[in-house]
Amino acid sequence: MFLSTFSDISVAAWTMAATAAFLMGVSKAGLKGMSIFNVTLMALAFGSRASTGLFIPLLIVGDIFAVLYYNRHTQWKYIIKFLPWMILGILVGVLIGKDLPEREFKWGMVVVIFISLGMLIWWDRRKSKKVPTHWLFSGSMGIFAGICTMIGNLAGAFTNIFFLAMRLPKNEFVGTAAWLFFITNLFKLPFHVFVWKTISVESLLINLRLLPAIFVGLVFGVFLVKKINEKNYKRFILIVTAIGAVAILFR
Repeated sequence: MFLSTFSDISVAAWTMAATAAFLMGVSKAGLKGMSIFNVTLMALAFGSRASTGLFIPLLIVGDIFAVLYYNRHTQWKYIIKFLPWMILGILVGVLIGKDLPEREFKWGMVVVIFISLGMLIWWDRRKSKKVPTHWLFSGSMGIFAGICTMIGNLAGAFTNIFFLAMRLPKNEFVGTAAWLFFITNLFKLPFHVFVWKTISVESLLINLRLLPAIFVGLVFGVFLVKKINEKNYKRFILIVTAIGAVAILFR
């Protein structure tokens, strides 16, 4: 549940939320790998369950930008292969997360964060090896991605593994992922409004205050995606995210 008024939200909470929105914009502009960090910061700012609803409108804004900017690189055959499984996972996630108390929801988010971290590390170590492309592979990755995106907006590790397994070049990777997340975030929207009730007028007002941060992140991300070396900051994100996941438990 959200705090009753803007004045009740601390400066520290606004700072964490704005940083999360900024990094979300950078990620949506094409610099992947920061979704776990965004989720950790937003959960620390507003609580585990409330943060899931706060994310959706901001994610859709970022998705619209990414779709418009990278649309020409989209590979629809991979979306068609992956999307049905991800939708199935979202429906499972709706059932799992609907009646979970805040404490269990918090633990669920932490578990998802560490699973995602583990998947990213696993993939990094196996990047030179052949990854199976059988439908069981796409199906399992899609279902896990759907569950994780519904419970904690944390599908990135699983979708990244799938697209990397398809050997997509950078622009095709970003363009295809942009459409996939745009579709799935729109699909999740009514569940957050009518089932989980994590999106309200109050949460949308908070979203409006965070829009400048995501816009700055989008512009900055377009610049960075052509300049930055991802190797060093990926290690930083993995370490800080692990610390953030533990911090959620003691919030």
